[in-house]
Amino acid sequence: MAQQKMTQLEEKARTWLKERGVTLDDIADLVYYLQSKYHDDLSLEECKRNVDRVIGKREVQNAILTGIQLDILAEKKQLDSPLQETIEVDESLYGIDEVIALSIVNVYGSIGFTNYGFIDKQKPGILEKLNDKSYGCNTFLDDIVGAIAAAASSRLAHSTASDEEIDD
Repeated sequence: MAQQKMTQLEEKARTWLKERGVTLDDIADLVYYLQSKYHDDLSLEECKRNVDRVIGKREVQNAILTGIQLDILAEKKQLDSPLQETIEVDESLYGIDEVIALSIVNVYGSIGFTNYGFIDKQKPGILEKLNDKSYGCNTFLDDIVGAIAAAASSRLAHSTASDEEIDD
């Protein structure tokens, strides 16, 4: 399959992830964390390939840009009250960050919901760092990264179950 040229939207989403300290390898590590016990020969490269394909989806790119923009605005204290304080402290009853994440999880089916719920509670790897307020406001980003990992895990599970690559 020939490599398609990235859209401006995809380039921006990938750039913003990187600027916020998240690499594809970080997310691939999460996929490996979620899926390694189900796949004897799972490689980080295969995990990364699935992450790459998930980020290639327009709805995922839109979620990335929306969430990161809200985090940035909260860091700069440019949101009106009470939204400013709600996002800044990652208020536990504020669930819009999870709603945006669930839009990513939905891309590859219902298995993503269980993967997302598990990884959101465990907070392994990059998620632990993003959840630490000393690294800035990542109220949306931590959930988005977890959702990308969950979706990539779902994609991997579906492709393994059918013994073929999912056709996006």
